[in-house]
Amino acid sequence: MDIKEIREILRLLDRYGIQDFTLQRGENKIRIRKGGLLEEAVQVKYREAPVVGAPPAAPAAEAAPAPQAPSPPGDQLTVGENQFLVTSPIVGTFYRAPSPESPPYVEVGSAVSKGAVLCIVEAMKIMNEIECEVTGKISTILVENAQPVEYGQPLFIVDLA
Repeated sequence: MDIKEIREILRLLDRYGIQDFTLQRGENKIRIRKGGLLEEAVQVKYREAPVVGAPPAAPAAEAAPAPQAPSPPGDQLTVGENQFLVTSPIVGTFYRAPSPESPPYVEVGSAVSKGAVLCIVEAMKIMNEIECEVTGKISTILVENAQPVEYGQPLFIVDLA
């Protein structure tokens, strides 16, 4: 499953007003639930294949509220008129480079063009390249390497060319 498929699923869920959706392909499972503690935010949850011989996980108590994630820095973030905010299209882990040995895709001050790869967000063991939607120069990188990111969380600020 790639980012395009996930975006299409999200579009269909919005179109038909579906609040809870689960899709399983082999060992990979994606669950999208709208509403709840994160009002109108999309939560994407998945589970990894169980470890052989491990006892089944105990179900979580429904009465206990789930802890809220800290609000992303975008809540207080202001973007100038000639700037563009690049946000995460999915929940996952942010990586600045294609591998630990490779240099980062971009640094502060890097010139970027539309379609250039800025980073990777790993979701369900799939590496999703996040491309720039505008031409400009990277002015701010808002996430540290190998940190978890949420849907819609700001990743970069690009000064428009």
